[in-house]
Amino acid sequence: MEMPVPNQNIITKKQHLVRRFLAVLPEEAVIHEIAETLAYECDALTAYRCPPLAAVLPGTTEEVSAVLKICHEEGVPVVPRGAGTSLAGGSLPTADSVILGVSRMSDVLETDYKNRFIRVQTGRTNLSVTGAVEEHSFFYAPDPSSQLACAIAGNVAMNSGGAHCLKYGVTTNNLLGVTMVMMDGEIVEIGGAHLDAGGLDLLGVICGSEGQLGVVTEATLRILRKPEAARPILMGFDSNEVAGACVSDIIKAGILPVAIEFMDRPCIRATDDFCGAGYPDVEALLIVEVEGSDQEIADMLGRITKIAEMHSPAELRVSKSDEESAKIWAGRKAAFGAMGKINDYMCLDGTIPVNELPYVLRRIGELSKQYGLDVANVFHAGDGNMHPLILFDANKPGDLETCEEMGAEILKVCVEVGGCLTGEHGVGVEKRDLMLHQYNVDDLEAQLKIKDAFDPAWLLNPAKVFPLKISESRRVA
Repeated sequence: MEMPVPNQNIITKKQHLVRRFLAVLPEEAVIHEIAETLAYECDALTAYRCPPLAAVLPGTTEEVSAVLKICHEEGVPVVPRGAGTSLAGGSLPTADSVILGVSRMSDVLETDYKNRFIRVQTGRTNLSVTGAVEEHSFFYAPDPSSQLACAIAGNVAMNSGGAHCLKYGVTTNNLLGVTMVMMDGEIVEIGGAHLDAGGLDLLGVICGSEGQLGVVTEATLRILRKPEAARPILMGFDSNEVAGACVSDIIKAGILPVAIEFMDRPCIRATDDFCGAGYPDVEALLIVEVEGSDQEIADMLGRITKIAEMHSPAELRVSKSDEESAKIWAGRKAAFGAMGKINDYMCLDGTIPVNELPYVLRRIGELSKQYGLDVANVFHAGDGNMHPLILFDANKPGDLETCEEMGAEILKVCVEVGGCLTGEHGVGVEKRDLMLHQYNVDDLEAQLKIKDAFDPAWLLNPAKVFPLKISESRRVA
């Protein structure tokens, strides 16, 4: 993948930069030896790598401000980084950039159960937010598959979702406020511990902005009471298209499960071998979870079962215990890791209208045959957030390029049926050159002007989101 040519003048200033960083940060928080910076050369999109000039790990908002002031004065690009779990190259550095990681910033700053919010530093992992409140029977709703490792910083940057976003929404629906540091070091507060802030919806602009506008160091998050109970039903079907049609019919019936997850045969086999989930031998699998009182659960499961039976399922299995529920979910949560154990893959993130699921799944199958690469499908079917995993051989010349071409065609299909390029992984470097396929020139210019306003020198997270020639011309200007 084409990346900007490193600015040699900046590289020669490395020692000067390190001295300045050491004046505001402890020594262990400044990483500049080449062997050590290799740990930051990529994120979870490991096909692309580029060591940064240096990496810094501030521990407070004030230290983040001090670092950004230095980089702003020196004209050095900054790549914000949470836990590095981005699947779209969202925290891939350029050779002239400094990685600014928030992994040392993981404290809980405030918890208010009466008003149902928690304020945390954004280096805290997603799952540990729920861990901080679950003894009081509360939880944090967004639950990406990487929730054990991913940081709130990245969740805010990419507007992450997860299996339960069908009912509870994605990050933007559960984010109340942020503390953010601008590129020049200014610290700003946006939103807060209340339902809606007055004036412009700046919080809506920040959430999902992929580190283009500022570095979010603290987040005020909505926490919710745990439901009385939850129970999944597992459904097996003889084809992807039939499973997709079943999802569409459940949604059309006005039923709102907490989650509808989809897996096809390659994922079913891989996850069953990986964690022994006991999945049936079928072409496609749905996991539909409902929650509420025992009566509500029984009513919804009854209605869902009737809809499923109209599609002649090969298997219907309602969980009868917490242990059985955990086993059903274990396979879905382990799907990405299970596939990674057996094959190199690229995970896509297109989003489509739910009624288009059968057609899009059929087109993915056709493209798989056309390009000669297998695809494993695992995704949040309830809100149409597709995650096709294109399998390729990283050691075979040309396979990665073929994979990229096929991935672009799948994402174009998503846009053409009324969807979009990304649901929760972000654009990053992976989809930046497809932005003009989704947006016209005027639409894109409006987005560019927002970036101009927040980061006039275009120093934050370079080479991401926008087509490279456009962003580089803006940066030079």
